[in-house]
Amino acid sequence: MIRMILLDNGHGSDTPGKRSPVWSDGLYVQEWRYARMVVDGIADGLERMGIPYAILVPEEKDVALGERCRRANRIAKRNGAHQVLLISVHLNASNVVNAASGWEIHTYKGTSASDEYAKVFWNCAEEELGDRFPMRGDFIDADPDWDSNFAILRDTVCPAVLTENLFMTNEKDCRFLMSDEGFKTIVDIHLKAIAKICGISG
Repeated sequence: MIRMILLDNGHGSDTPGKRSPVWSDGLYVQEWRYARMVVDGIADGLERMGIPYAILVPEEKDVALGERCRRANRIAKRNGAHQVLLISVHLNASNVVNAASGWEIHTYKGTSASDEYAKVFWNCAEEELGDRFPMRGDFIDADPDWDSNFAILRDTVCPAVLTENLFMTNEKDCRFLMSDEGFKTIVDIHLKAIAKICGISG
């Protein structure tokens, strides 16, 4: 059973790009800032639930993936790698504005415990978002997560998932993300999934 959560907030203030277009009223989102807000919201919820956690990147500037993985592995090995779940929080993007929309989740290639945890996240996201945004699954291997060669998934010793929480390059997605309702929804997806995975009801 998972007993500890590692929270990885994607990118940093010095990462080039990684932001939405500036929409007609001046609204835009920066991925690094939004991911940190979501991670802070998740952390607050974990405090209330009494679930131990660690934030991998408390810094504002970016931390290299190799260092992120080293930090994660140190913590995971101290706490029992199979009892630790790493969650990397991101916003998705397309090269073409408004060309893509929706929510997706990634695990490393092959079959592992991460796939089972990803299904829980998927189900929680579908409950919260499925009637408003596309659920972007890859069902080639009969589960909804995308098998991806991302370092944070590949080079960490504990189960790990990476969430892509709508497209910041899609105006509908972006405006929802920046709303109070949207922000709460994204945080709640993660907290509900973690609660289920950790066996906490209510």
